[in-house]
Amino acid sequence: MRSTSFHRSGTELTAEIVDGDGPPLVIVPGVMSDAVAWRPVVERLGLPNPVVTINRRGRVPSGPLGPDYSVRTEVDDLHHILDTLGGAVELCGWSYGGLIALEAACERSDLRSLIAYEPVSAPFAPAAIPALRAAVDRGDLDAAVRLVNTDVSGFSAEYVAALRESPAWAVLRPLAAPLPTELEAINAYPADLQRYRALTVPVTLLLGELNANAEPYGTAFDRIADALPQAHIDLLPGQGHLAHAQAPHLLARHIAAAVARTEEEPEEIGSTGR
Repeated sequence: MRSTSFHRSGTELTAEIVDGDGPPLVIVPGVMSDAVAWRPVVERLGLPNPVVTINRRGRVPSGPLGPDYSVRTEVDDLHHILDTLGGAVELCGWSYGGLIALEAACERSDLRSLIAYEPVSAPFAPAAIPALRAAVDRGDLDAAVRLVNTDVSGFSAEYVAALRESPAWAVLRPLAAPLPTELEAINAYPADLQRYRALTVPVTLLLGELNANAEPYGTAFDRIADALPQAHIDLLPGQGHLAHAQAPHLLARHIAAAVARTEEEPEEIGSTGR
Protein backbone atom coordinates (compact mmCIF):
# COMPACT_ATOMS: atom_id res chain seq x y z
CA MET A 1 0.00 0.00 0.00
CA ARG A 2 1.26 3.46 -0.86
CA SER A 3 0.05 7.03 -0.49
CA THR A 4 -0.30 9.56 -3.26
CA SER A 5 -1.36 13.20 -3.60
CA PHE A 6 -3.63 15.00 -6.04
CA HIS A 7 -3.31 18.79 -6.01
CA ARG A 8 -6.36 20.85 -6.94
CA SER A 9 -6.71 24.63 -6.67
CA GLY A 10 -4.17 24.91 -3.87
CA THR A 11 -5.68 22.00 -1.89
CA GLU A 12 -3.92 18.71 -1.34
CA LEU A 13 -6.10 15.64 -1.78
CA THR A 14 -4.62 12.27 -0.85
CA ALA A 15 -5.40 8.60 -1.33
CA GLU A 16 -4.09 5.20 -0.35
CA ILE A 17 -3.36 2.93 -3.31
CA VAL A 18 -2.98 -0.83 -3.53
CA ASP A 19 -1.36 -1.58 -6.87
CA GLY A 20 -2.80 -4.19 -9.21
CA ASP A 21 -3.87 -4.89 -12.77
CA GLY A 22 -6.96 -3.73 -14.62
CA PRO A 23 -9.40 -0.88 -14.04
CA PRO A 24 -8.96 0.74 -10.60
CA LEU A 25 -11.61 0.45 -7.92
CA VAL A 26 -11.96 3.95 -6.42
CA ILE A 27 -13.52 4.12 -2.93
CA VAL A 28 -15.07 7.34 -1.59
CA PRO A 29 -15.65 7.16 2.21
CA GLY A 30 -18.37 9.19 3.91
CA VAL A 31 -18.41 11.26 7.10
CA MET A 32 -16.54 10.06 10.20
CA SER A 33 -14.39 7.87 7.96
CA ASP A 34 -11.20 7.92 5.91
CA ALA A 35 -8.85 5.64 3.99
CA VAL A 36 -7.47 4.11 7.19
CA ALA A 37 -10.97 3.10 8.31
CA TRP A 38 -11.48 1.29 5.00
CA ARG A 39 -8.22 -0.69 5.09
CA PRO A 40 -9.91 -3.78 6.61
CA VAL A 41 -12.26 -3.90 3.61
CA VAL A 42 -9.53 -3.22 1.05
CA GLU A 43 -7.34 -5.96 2.55
CA ARG A 44 -10.13 -8.51 2.10
CA LEU A 45 -11.33 -7.62 -1.41
CA GLY A 46 -9.28 -10.28 -3.17
CA LEU A 47 -9.45 -8.37 -6.45
CA PRO A 48 -6.60 -8.12 -8.98
CA ASN A 49 -7.59 -4.49 -9.61
CA PRO A 50 -5.72 -1.53 -8.15
CA VAL A 51 -7.70 -0.03 -5.24
CA VAL A 52 -7.65 3.73 -4.60
CA THR A 53 -9.20 4.87 -1.30
CA ILE A 54 -9.64 8.63 -1.11
CA ASN A 55 -9.01 10.78 1.93
CA ARG A 56 -11.56 13.50 1.27
CA ARG A 57 -11.03 17.07 2.47
CA GLY A 58 -10.94 17.39 6.24
CA ARG A 59 -9.09 14.10 6.68
CA VAL A 60 -5.36 14.03 7.41
CA PRO A 61 -3.20 14.24 5.35
CA SER A 62 -5.62 15.91 2.89
CA GLY A 63 -6.29 19.62 3.27
CA PRO A 64 -9.19 21.29 5.14
CA LEU A 65 -12.72 21.66 3.83
CA GLY A 66 -11.93 25.27 2.87
CA PRO A 67 -14.21 28.28 2.37
CA ASP A 68 -17.47 27.96 0.43
CA TYR A 69 -17.43 24.20 0.98
CA SER A 70 -20.31 22.28 -0.62
CA VAL A 71 -21.24 18.95 -2.15
CA ARG A 72 -20.16 20.50 -5.45
CA THR A 73 -16.66 20.92 -3.97
CA GLU A 74 -16.53 17.18 -3.27
CA VAL A 75 -17.88 16.22 -6.70
CA ASP A 76 -15.29 18.40 -8.42
CA ASP A 77 -12.54 16.92 -6.21
CA LEU A 78 -13.62 13.44 -7.29
CA HIS A 79 -13.67 14.48 -10.94
CA HIS A 80 -10.12 15.80 -10.55
CA ILE A 81 -8.88 12.53 -9.02
CA LEU A 82 -10.61 10.38 -11.64
CA ASP A 83 -9.29 12.58 -14.47
CA THR A 84 -5.78 12.28 -13.04
CA LEU A 85 -6.04 8.49 -12.81
CA GLY A 86 -7.32 8.33 -16.40
CA GLY A 87 -9.19 5.47 -18.03
CA ALA A 88 -12.24 3.52 -16.92
CA VAL A 89 -12.77 2.93 -13.21
CA GLU A 90 -15.06 1.02 -10.87
CA LEU A 91 -16.45 3.64 -8.46
CA CYS A 92 -17.65 2.84 -4.94
CA GLY A 93 -19.03 5.32 -2.39
CA TRP A 94 -20.35 4.90 1.15
CA SER A 95 -22.95 7.18 2.76
CA TYR A 96 -22.01 10.80 1.87
CA GLY A 97 -19.39 9.27 -0.42
CA GLY A 98 -22.22 7.45 -2.17
CA LEU A 99 -23.97 10.75 -2.92
CA ILE A 100 -20.70 12.24 -4.21
CA ALA A 101 -20.11 9.19 -6.41
CA LEU A 102 -23.65 9.27 -7.81
CA GLU A 103 -23.44 12.95 -8.66
CA ALA A 104 -20.07 12.48 -10.37
CA ALA A 105 -21.36 9.45 -12.29
CA CYS A 106 -24.07 11.59 -13.87
CA GLU A 107 -21.35 13.81 -15.36
CA ARG A 108 -18.87 11.22 -16.63
CA SER A 109 -18.61 8.76 -19.50
CA ASP A 110 -15.69 6.64 -18.29
CA LEU A 111 -17.11 4.56 -15.44
CA ARG A 112 -17.32 0.78 -15.67
CA SER A 113 -19.59 0.41 -12.67
CA LEU A 114 -20.98 2.29 -9.68
CA ILE A 115 -21.45 0.82 -6.20
CA ALA A 116 -23.19 2.91 -3.53
CA TYR A 117 -23.54 1.63 0.05
CA GLU A 118 -26.44 3.46 1.71
CA PRO A 119 -25.99 6.79 -0.09
CA VAL A 120 -27.62 9.78 1.63
CA SER A 121 -29.30 12.93 0.36
CA ALA A 122 -31.30 15.84 1.74
CA PRO A 123 -33.12 15.87 4.06
CA PHE A 124 -30.65 14.01 6.23
CA ALA A 125 -30.70 14.38 10.05
CA PRO A 126 -31.14 18.18 9.92
CA ALA A 127 -32.32 18.32 13.54
CA ALA A 128 -28.93 17.02 14.75
CA ILE A 129 -26.89 19.78 13.12
CA PRO A 130 -27.28 22.64 15.68
CA ALA A 131 -26.01 20.55 18.61
CA LEU A 132 -23.17 19.12 16.51
CA ARG A 133 -22.21 22.63 15.36
CA ALA A 134 -22.19 23.91 18.93
CA ALA A 135 -20.05 20.99 20.12
CA VAL A 136 -17.46 21.41 17.37
CA ASP A 137 -17.39 25.22 17.73
CA ARG A 138 -16.54 24.92 21.41
CA GLY A 139 -13.91 22.28 20.66
CA ASP A 140 -15.77 19.41 22.37
CA LEU A 141 -15.10 16.60 19.90
CA ASP A 142 -16.09 13.98 22.49
CA ALA A 143 -19.59 15.47 22.54
CA ALA A 144 -19.65 15.54 18.73
CA VAL A 145 -18.78 11.84 18.52
CA ARG A 146 -21.46 11.05 21.09
CA LEU A 147 -24.07 13.13 19.27
CA VAL A 148 -23.44 11.65 15.84
CA ASN A 149 -23.83 8.17 17.29
CA THR A 150 -26.99 8.94 19.26
CA ASP A 151 -28.79 11.73 17.37
CA VAL A 152 -27.86 10.71 13.81
CA SER A 153 -27.18 6.97 13.86
CA GLY A 154 -29.62 6.17 16.68
CA PHE A 155 -27.28 4.06 18.81
CA SER A 156 -28.01 3.58 22.49
CA ALA A 157 -26.20 5.31 25.35
CA GLU A 158 -24.81 1.89 26.29
CA TYR A 159 -23.34 1.44 22.80
CA VAL A 160 -21.71 4.88 22.97
CA ALA A 161 -20.30 4.17 26.44
CA ALA A 162 -18.68 0.98 25.17
CA LEU A 163 -17.39 2.78 22.09
CA ARG A 164 -15.79 5.44 24.26
CA GLU A 165 -13.76 2.77 26.06
CA SER A 166 -12.51 1.31 22.77
CA PRO A 167 -9.49 2.39 20.69
CA ALA A 168 -11.92 3.56 17.98
CA TRP A 169 -12.90 6.65 20.02
CA ALA A 170 -9.52 8.35 19.55
CA VAL A 171 -9.78 7.74 15.82
CA LEU A 172 -13.29 9.16 15.60
CA ARG A 173 -12.61 12.42 17.49
CA PRO A 174 -10.66 14.24 14.71
CA LEU A 175 -13.07 12.87 12.08
CA ALA A 176 -15.92 14.64 13.92
CA ALA A 177 -14.45 18.10 13.34
CA PRO A 178 -15.73 18.52 9.73
CA LEU A 179 -19.01 16.71 10.47
CA PRO A 180 -21.46 19.63 10.99
CA THR A 181 -20.18 21.41 7.88
CA GLU A 182 -20.57 18.23 5.86
CA LEU A 183 -24.11 17.63 7.13
CA GLU A 184 -24.99 21.26 6.38
CA ALA A 185 -23.65 20.75 2.84
CA ILE A 186 -25.72 17.61 2.31
CA ASN A 187 -28.89 19.33 3.48
CA ALA A 188 -28.20 22.41 1.35
CA TYR A 189 -27.62 20.40 -1.83
CA PRO A 190 -30.65 20.07 -4.12
CA ALA A 191 -29.78 16.71 -5.66
CA ASP A 192 -31.89 16.02 -8.74
CA LEU A 193 -32.43 12.33 -8.05
CA GLN A 194 -34.48 11.86 -11.18
CA ARG A 195 -31.43 12.31 -13.38
CA TYR A 196 -30.05 9.08 -11.90
CA ARG A 197 -32.52 7.26 -14.13
CA ALA A 198 -30.37 8.27 -17.12
CA LEU A 199 -27.35 6.35 -15.82
CA THR A 200 -26.50 3.47 -18.12
CA VAL A 201 -23.46 2.30 -16.20
CA PRO A 202 -24.17 -0.83 -14.08
CA VAL A 203 -25.24 0.31 -10.58
CA THR A 204 -25.25 -1.74 -7.38
CA LEU A 205 -26.92 -0.34 -4.26
CA LEU A 206 -25.90 -1.92 -0.95
CA LEU A 207 -28.30 -1.77 2.01
CA GLY A 208 -27.68 -2.99 5.55
CA GLU A 209 -30.52 -5.31 6.51
CA LEU A 210 -30.93 -3.56 9.88
CA ASN A 211 -31.55 -0.20 8.17
CA ALA A 212 -34.32 -1.33 5.82
CA ASN A 213 -37.20 1.20 6.08
CA ALA A 214 -35.56 2.89 9.09
CA GLU A 215 -34.56 6.51 9.66
CA PRO A 216 -32.26 8.06 8.62
CA TYR A 217 -30.21 5.68 6.44
CA GLY A 218 -32.96 3.37 5.21
CA THR A 219 -35.30 6.19 4.22
CA ALA A 220 -32.45 8.01 2.43
CA PHE A 221 -31.65 4.75 0.66
CA ASP A 222 -35.28 4.33 -0.42
CA ARG A 223 -35.34 7.78 -2.05
CA ILE A 224 -32.28 6.98 -4.12
CA ALA A 225 -33.35 3.41 -4.91
CA ASP A 226 -36.68 4.74 -6.21
CA ALA A 227 -34.74 6.97 -8.60
CA LEU A 228 -32.61 4.04 -9.78
CA PRO A 229 -35.03 1.31 -10.87
CA GLN A 230 -32.26 -0.10 -13.06
CA ALA A 231 -29.97 -0.75 -10.08
CA HIS A 232 -29.13 -4.13 -8.60
CA ILE A 233 -30.01 -4.00 -4.88
CA ASP A 234 -27.85 -6.11 -2.59
CA LEU A 235 -28.75 -6.65 1.08
CA LEU A 236 -26.01 -6.98 3.72
CA PRO A 237 -27.44 -9.52 6.19
CA GLY A 238 -27.23 -8.58 9.86
CA GLN A 239 -25.61 -5.21 9.13
CA GLY A 240 -26.47 -1.53 9.45
CA HIS A 241 -24.51 1.46 8.22
CA LEU A 242 -21.07 0.46 9.50
CA ALA A 243 -20.25 -2.82 7.79
CA HIS A 244 -16.83 -1.46 6.79
CA ALA A 245 -15.96 -1.46 10.52
CA GLN A 246 -18.16 -4.26 11.87
CA ALA A 247 -18.07 -6.83 9.06
CA PRO A 248 -15.31 -5.86 6.59
CA HIS A 249 -15.06 -9.42 5.25
CA LEU A 250 -18.78 -9.40 4.35
CA LEU A 251 -18.70 -5.95 2.78
CA ALA A 252 -15.56 -6.81 0.80
CA ARG A 253 -17.27 -9.91 -0.57
CA HIS A 254 -20.30 -7.91 -1.73
CA ILE A 255 -18.17 -5.18 -3.33
CA ALA A 256 -16.03 -7.78 -5.12
CA ALA A 257 -19.19 -9.50 -6.37
CA ALA A 258 -20.50 -6.19 -7.74
CA VAL A 259 -17.22 -5.61 -9.59
CA ALA A 260 -17.37 -9.17 -10.94
CA ARG A 261 -20.88 -8.54 -12.30
CA THR A 262 -19.44 -5.73 -14.39
CA GLU A 263 -17.24 -8.26 -16.15
CA GLU A 264 -20.24 -10.49 -16.84
CA GLU A 265 -22.62 -7.83 -18.16
CA PRO A 266 -22.45 -6.15 -21.57
CA GLU A 267 -20.42 -2.99 -21.16
CA GLU A 268 -22.56 0.16 -21.30
CA ILE A 269 -20.21 2.85 -20.07
CA GLY A 270 -21.44 6.37 -19.62
CA SER A 271 -24.40 8.60 -19.00
CA THR A 272 -24.42 12.28 -19.88
CA GLY A 273 -20.75 12.46 -20.82
CA ARG A 274 -17.77 14.43 -19.58
